[in-house]
Amino acid sequence: SVKQHVVRKFLGLISSHNIPVYLIDPLILGLVDKDIEQIKSSPGSPSLECKYFCAPRDFTTFALLDKTWKHEVGLFRTAEKMGFQWLKIINKDPRLDGMDDLSGIEIPLHYIFKLASHAIHLVVFYERSGNYLWHGPLRLKQHMDRKFVPFRKLHFGRYPGAYEKPELLLISIDDLKVQIPKNPSSFLEEMSRSRFLECRYREARAFFQLYPDDVSLDAVEFRKKAKSLLHLAALTLNNLGVKFWLSSGTCLGWYRQCNVIPHSKDVDLGIFIRDYKADIIPAFQKAGLPLKHKFGKIGDSLELSFQGEDDVKLDIFFFYEEDDHVWNGGTQAKSGKKFKYLFPKFTLCWTEFIELKVHVPCETLQYVEANYGPDWKIPVKTWDWKSSPSNVQYNGVWPIDEWDDVIQIY
Repeated sequence: SVKQHVVRKFLGLISSHNIPVYLIDPLILGLVDKDIEQIKSSPGSPSLECKYFCAPRDFTTFALLDKTWKHEVGLFRTAEKMGFQWLKIINKDPRLDGMDDLSGIEIPLHYIFKLASHAIHLVVFYERSGNYLWHGPLRLKQHMDRKFVPFRKLHFGRYPGAYEKPELLLISIDDLKVQIPKNPSSFLEEMSRSRFLECRYREARAFFQLYPDDVSLDAVEFRKKAKSLLHLAALTLNNLGVKFWLSSGTCLGWYRQCNVIPHSKDVDLGIFIRDYKADIIPAFQKAGLPLKHKFGKIGDSLELSFQGEDDVKLDIFFFYEEDDHVWNGGTQAKSGKKFKYLFPKFTLCWTEFIELKVHVPCETLQYVEANYGPDWKIPVKTWDWKSSPSNVQYNGVWPIDEWDDVIQIY
């Protein structure tokens, strides 16, 4: 098979340059996943048929960790001698948008090696400070040959992606030794929801030129506490397997200024009610965050608040899905009045916020505008949760005989 031959030559090429790559091709990993126990139990047995690398497709995808390799020139020279044509896709590191960076330095994001009718797509992963791996989008420069390979079919590159660092497993398939993620099915699951949104560094810089950042001791101290509270909350919810995202003021801070808003005084997270687990409260209490209040109930307007260090609190809002929108509830403790906050439907993307890989709504602008209106770019220091949000609606009153259950303050 041409495909198997090209993969064999590529693996020979990279091993001659000591480049550790691993297979991330979703089609092949899907096939391997079905046979993983059998593959592990007979590691070196010769294949009678080409089952994995001969599946019909135009390319095979591998990953490369940026820090494991730096010497390109020799590789390309050897590749050409072996008959490969190659293409290197570079772009600016998006994090430099937040700095006065005039170096114009670009980083390699993707390599493509083509031989005969088959191509190898090599995706470059970078380790980031939130302890995860990031890959960039595949954007062709103007002069590049758009017919070099069927770019639209490539699995990685339509948008940036974020992944956990995988443990690797060396396997032998179709008489070729390759490294793969140790758990192919969880890698494939991760791939399906890997889309990453970069913080808007350039807009954040423009924001701070208009509204200079608060660098007072109080602001610095609050941001430090908010960061450690968010990291602790993320650890607690991730250990429970509960998916959450940055909501309300914390989401606004990420989107508008790539940082915690210093006068916000709390950390806000959203969770879909379908992901609610009874052990959320005990898990937070065990992590040293006592419950401050619990309003509403699982079927209606549930919200939890936990007490962090000093006066910094963690608010968790549960979101309910309707046909054409989602909403979360609010309760006024002294009157039993209920409020409802409506949002357009959204999906979740990864981002990095204060050195943490965390979810935000992919449709962030619509989400922020729903909550804060068209003037969300202008800082507001006095905020009334019952009347200030653009999307708030009065939602009746809790019956008095339910108050003991739906208004709990500790």
